[in-house]
Amino acid sequence: MLLHDTALIFGRYARQTLRSKFAMLFGVLMPLLYLLFFGPLLTDLPLGSGSSSWQLLVPGLLLQLGLFGASFAGFSIIIEQGQGVVERMRVTPVSRLALLLGRVLRDAALFVFQAVLLVLAALAMGLRAPVAGILIGFAFVALLTVSLASLSYALAMRVHTPQEFGPAVNALTMPSMLLSGLMLPMTLAPGWLDVLSHFMPFRYLVDAVRDAYTGQYATTAMLYGVLVAVGFAALAVTVSTRVFRTAGA
Repeated sequence: MLLHDTALIFGRYARQTLRSKFAMLFGVLMPLLYLLFFGPLLTDLPLGSGSSSWQLLVPGLLLQLGLFGASFAGFSIIIEQGQGVVERMRVTPVSRLALLLGRVLRDAALFVFQAVLLVLAALAMGLRAPVAGILIGFAFVALLTVSLASLSYALAMRVHTPQEFGPAVNALTMPSMLLSGLMLPMTLAPGWLDVLSHFMPFRYLVDAVRDAYTGQYATTAMLYGVLVAVGFAALAVTVSTRVFRTAGA
Protein backbone atom coordinates (compact mmCIF):
# COMPACT_ATOMS: atom_id res chain seq x y z
CA MET A 1 0.00 0.00 0.00
CA LEU A 2 2.89 2.36 0.70
CA LEU A 3 4.18 2.00 -2.86
CA HIS A 4 0.69 2.43 -4.28
CA ASP A 5 0.00 5.52 -2.17
CA THR A 6 3.41 7.02 -2.97
CA ALA A 7 2.87 6.49 -6.70
CA LEU A 8 -0.56 8.10 -6.40
CA ILE A 9 0.78 11.21 -4.67
CA PHE A 10 3.80 11.36 -6.99
CA GLY A 11 1.52 11.22 -10.04
CA ARG A 12 -0.67 14.03 -8.70
CA TYR A 13 2.24 16.42 -8.17
CA ALA A 14 4.09 15.32 -11.29
CA ARG A 15 1.06 16.26 -13.39
CA GLN A 16 0.99 19.67 -11.71
CA THR A 17 4.67 20.15 -12.56
CA LEU A 18 4.24 19.09 -16.19
CA ARG A 19 1.46 21.64 -16.60
CA SER A 20 3.93 24.37 -15.58
CA LYS A 21 6.72 23.93 -18.12
CA PHE A 22 7.92 27.50 -17.60
CA ALA A 23 8.59 26.83 -13.92
CA MET A 24 10.48 23.63 -14.80
CA LEU A 25 12.90 25.55 -17.00
CA PHE A 26 13.05 28.71 -14.87
CA GLY A 27 14.45 26.74 -11.92
CA VAL A 28 17.71 26.10 -13.76
CA LEU A 29 18.18 29.78 -14.68
CA MET A 30 20.32 30.87 -11.71
CA PRO A 31 22.89 28.03 -11.99
CA LEU A 32 22.94 28.57 -15.76
CA LEU A 33 23.77 32.26 -15.26
CA TYR A 34 26.61 31.29 -12.93
CA LEU A 35 27.81 28.88 -15.60
CA LEU A 36 27.73 31.50 -18.35
CA PHE A 37 29.10 34.51 -16.47
CA PHE A 38 31.17 33.08 -13.61
CA GLY A 39 32.66 30.00 -15.28
CA PRO A 40 34.82 31.89 -17.82
CA LEU A 41 36.39 33.89 -14.98
CA LEU A 42 37.97 30.71 -13.60
CA THR A 43 39.55 29.54 -16.83
CA ASP A 44 43.03 30.99 -16.27
CA LEU A 45 43.10 31.00 -12.46
CA PRO A 46 45.71 28.79 -10.69
CA LEU A 47 43.22 26.58 -8.88
CA GLY A 48 45.88 24.02 -8.05
CA SER A 49 43.63 20.96 -8.17
CA GLY A 50 44.81 19.27 -11.34
CA SER A 51 41.34 19.51 -12.86
CA SER A 52 39.74 22.01 -15.20
CA SER A 53 37.73 24.96 -13.96
CA TRP A 54 34.55 23.39 -15.35
CA GLN A 55 35.17 20.21 -13.35
CA LEU A 56 35.30 22.38 -10.24
CA LEU A 57 32.40 24.69 -10.99
CA VAL A 58 29.75 22.37 -12.47
CA PRO A 59 29.55 19.97 -9.48
CA GLY A 60 29.03 22.97 -7.21
CA LEU A 61 26.31 24.34 -9.45
CA LEU A 62 24.53 20.98 -9.51
CA LEU A 63 24.38 20.88 -5.74
CA GLN A 64 23.47 24.56 -5.60
CA LEU A 65 20.47 23.67 -7.76
CA GLY A 66 19.36 21.08 -5.22
CA LEU A 67 20.22 23.26 -2.22
CA PHE A 68 18.15 26.29 -3.16
CA GLY A 69 15.40 24.52 -5.09
CA ALA A 70 14.64 21.83 -2.54
CA SER A 71 14.98 24.13 0.46
CA PHE A 72 12.08 26.27 -0.76
CA ALA A 73 9.87 23.32 -1.73
CA GLY A 74 7.84 23.79 1.45
CA PHE A 75 6.17 26.87 0.02
CA SER A 76 3.78 24.53 -1.81
CA ILE A 77 2.58 23.07 1.51
CA ILE A 78 1.86 26.56 2.82
CA ILE A 79 -0.18 27.32 -0.32
CA GLU A 80 -2.08 24.04 0.01
CA GLN A 81 -2.89 24.79 3.63
CA GLY A 82 -4.45 28.07 2.58
CA GLN A 83 -6.49 26.31 -0.13
CA GLY A 84 -7.70 23.55 2.18
CA VAL A 85 -5.87 20.77 0.32
CA VAL A 86 -4.05 19.60 3.45
CA GLU A 87 -7.32 19.46 5.38
CA ARG A 88 -8.87 17.21 2.72
CA MET A 89 -5.82 14.92 2.75
CA ARG A 90 -6.12 14.47 6.51
CA VAL A 91 -9.34 12.49 6.17
CA THR A 92 -7.97 10.08 3.54
CA PRO A 93 -6.50 6.65 4.43
CA VAL A 94 -3.31 7.43 2.49
CA SER A 95 -0.10 6.73 4.40
CA ARG A 96 1.45 9.83 5.94
CA LEU A 97 4.86 8.61 4.76
CA ALA A 98 3.46 8.35 1.22
CA LEU A 99 2.22 11.95 1.43
CA LEU A 100 5.81 12.98 2.08
CA LEU A 101 7.57 10.57 -0.30
CA GLY A 102 5.28 11.38 -3.23
CA ARG A 103 6.11 15.06 -2.96
CA VAL A 104 9.82 14.49 -2.36
CA LEU A 105 10.26 12.07 -5.25
CA ARG A 106 8.55 14.55 -7.57
CA ASP A 107 11.05 17.19 -6.43
CA ALA A 108 13.97 14.80 -6.95
CA ALA A 109 12.83 13.98 -10.49
CA LEU A 110 12.38 17.68 -11.28
CA PHE A 111 15.81 18.76 -10.07
CA VAL A 112 17.59 15.85 -11.73
CA PHE A 113 15.91 16.92 -14.99
CA GLN A 114 17.15 20.46 -14.45
CA ALA A 115 20.61 19.09 -13.60
CA VAL A 116 20.66 17.28 -16.95
CA LEU A 117 19.94 20.56 -18.74
CA LEU A 118 22.71 22.27 -16.79
CA VAL A 119 25.27 19.56 -17.63
CA LEU A 120 24.32 19.66 -21.31
CA ALA A 121 24.96 23.41 -21.32
CA ALA A 122 28.27 22.88 -19.52
CA LEU A 123 29.35 20.26 -22.05
CA ALA A 124 28.68 22.76 -24.82
CA MET A 125 30.90 25.29 -23.00
CA GLY A 126 33.85 22.94 -22.56
CA LEU A 127 33.16 20.58 -19.66
CA ARG A 128 34.84 17.19 -20.04
CA ALA A 129 33.90 14.53 -17.52
CA PRO A 130 33.42 10.74 -17.56
CA VAL A 131 29.87 9.47 -18.02
CA ALA A 132 30.05 7.56 -14.74
CA GLY A 133 31.06 10.74 -12.91
CA ILE A 134 28.18 12.69 -14.43
CA LEU A 135 25.69 9.98 -13.39
CA ILE A 136 27.12 9.97 -9.86
CA GLY A 137 26.57 13.72 -9.77
CA PHE A 138 22.91 13.23 -10.65
CA ALA A 139 22.59 10.67 -7.84
CA PHE A 140 23.97 13.17 -5.34
CA VAL A 141 21.54 15.83 -6.58
CA ALA A 142 18.66 13.39 -6.03
CA LEU A 143 19.80 12.49 -2.51
CA LEU A 144 20.33 16.13 -1.56
CA THR A 145 16.88 16.99 -2.91
CA VAL A 146 15.26 14.19 -0.90
CA SER A 147 16.96 15.44 2.26
CA LEU A 148 16.30 19.15 1.93
CA ALA A 149 12.80 18.87 0.46
CA SER A 150 11.78 16.60 3.34
CA LEU A 151 13.03 19.09 5.91
CA SER A 152 11.49 21.96 3.98
CA TYR A 153 8.05 20.34 4.06
CA ALA A 154 8.45 19.59 7.76
CA LEU A 155 9.36 23.22 8.47
CA ALA A 156 6.41 24.46 6.41
CA MET A 157 4.05 22.27 8.44
CA ARG A 158 5.26 24.04 11.57
CA VAL A 159 5.47 27.70 10.57
CA HIS A 160 2.32 27.98 8.39
CA THR A 161 3.07 31.40 6.83
CA PRO A 162 5.48 32.54 4.07
CA GLN A 163 6.65 35.40 6.29
CA GLU A 164 8.05 32.88 8.76
CA PHE A 165 9.18 30.28 6.24
CA GLY A 166 11.22 32.42 3.84
CA PRO A 167 13.60 34.07 6.34
CA ALA A 168 14.14 30.77 8.15
CA VAL A 169 15.18 29.02 4.94
CA ASN A 170 17.42 31.90 3.85
CA ALA A 171 19.16 31.85 7.23
CA LEU A 172 20.11 28.22 6.61
CA THR A 173 20.84 28.13 2.88
CA MET A 174 23.17 31.13 2.61
CA PRO A 175 25.74 29.89 5.18
CA SER A 176 25.46 26.45 3.63
CA MET A 177 26.35 27.82 0.21
CA LEU A 178 29.24 29.93 1.49
CA LEU A 179 30.82 27.24 3.69
CA SER A 180 30.39 24.21 1.41
CA GLY A 181 32.68 25.44 -1.38
CA LEU A 182 30.08 25.40 -4.12
CA MET A 183 31.84 28.01 -6.23
CA LEU A 184 35.49 27.24 -5.38
CA PRO A 185 37.18 24.48 -3.33
CA MET A 186 37.47 25.33 0.34
CA THR A 187 41.12 24.24 0.21
CA LEU A 188 41.77 27.65 -1.37
CA ALA A 189 40.30 29.39 1.69
CA PRO A 190 42.23 30.52 4.80
CA GLY A 191 42.97 27.72 7.24
CA TRP A 192 40.35 28.72 9.81
CA LEU A 193 37.63 28.89 7.15
CA ASP A 194 38.64 25.52 5.72
CA VAL A 195 38.38 23.97 9.19
CA LEU A 196 35.00 25.59 9.80
CA SER A 197 33.67 24.26 6.49
CA HIS A 198 34.22 20.66 7.67
CA PHE A 199 31.26 21.13 10.00
CA MET A 200 29.05 21.76 6.97
CA PRO A 201 27.78 18.40 5.61
CA PHE A 202 27.26 19.76 2.08
CA ARG A 203 31.02 20.21 1.69
CA TYR A 204 31.48 16.43 1.63
CA LEU A 205 28.93 16.09 -1.16
CA VAL A 206 30.64 18.79 -3.22
CA ASP A 207 34.08 17.20 -2.79
CA ALA A 208 32.70 13.77 -3.74
CA VAL A 209 31.06 15.01 -6.94
CA ARG A 210 34.22 16.90 -7.93
CA ASP A 211 36.22 13.69 -7.53
CA ALA A 212 33.65 11.85 -9.65
CA TYR A 213 33.93 14.48 -12.39
CA THR A 214 37.67 13.85 -12.58
CA GLY A 215 37.22 10.07 -12.72
CA GLN A 216 38.33 9.41 -9.12
CA TYR A 217 35.81 7.06 -7.52
CA ALA A 218 37.78 5.22 -4.82
CA THR A 219 38.72 8.22 -2.70
CA THR A 220 38.17 9.22 0.90
CA ALA A 221 36.12 12.21 -0.24
CA MET A 222 33.82 9.91 -2.21
CA LEU A 223 33.33 7.61 0.78
CA TYR A 224 32.54 10.50 3.11
CA GLY A 225 30.23 12.04 0.52
CA VAL A 226 28.21 8.85 0.11
CA LEU A 227 27.94 8.28 3.86
CA VAL A 228 26.87 11.87 4.54
CA ALA A 229 24.38 11.97 1.65
CA VAL A 230 22.69 8.65 2.54
CA GLY A 231 22.73 9.31 6.28
CA PHE A 232 21.37 12.84 5.89
CA ALA A 233 18.58 11.62 3.59
CA ALA A 234 17.57 8.85 6.02
CA LEU A 235 17.56 11.26 8.96
CA ALA A 236 15.62 13.93 7.08
CA VAL A 237 12.90 11.52 5.89
CA THR A 238 12.56 10.06 9.40
CA VAL A 239 12.21 13.47 11.05
CA SER A 240 9.83 14.78 8.40
CA THR A 241 7.62 11.69 8.53
CA ARG A 242 7.24 12.17 12.26
CA VAL A 243 6.25 15.80 11.71
CA PHE A 244 3.68 14.78 9.09
CA ARG A 245 2.16 12.23 11.44
CA THR A 246 1.99 14.49 14.48
CA ALA A 247 0.67 17.38 12.40
CA GLY A 248 -2.06 15.23 10.92
CA ALA A 249 -0.95 16.02 7.37
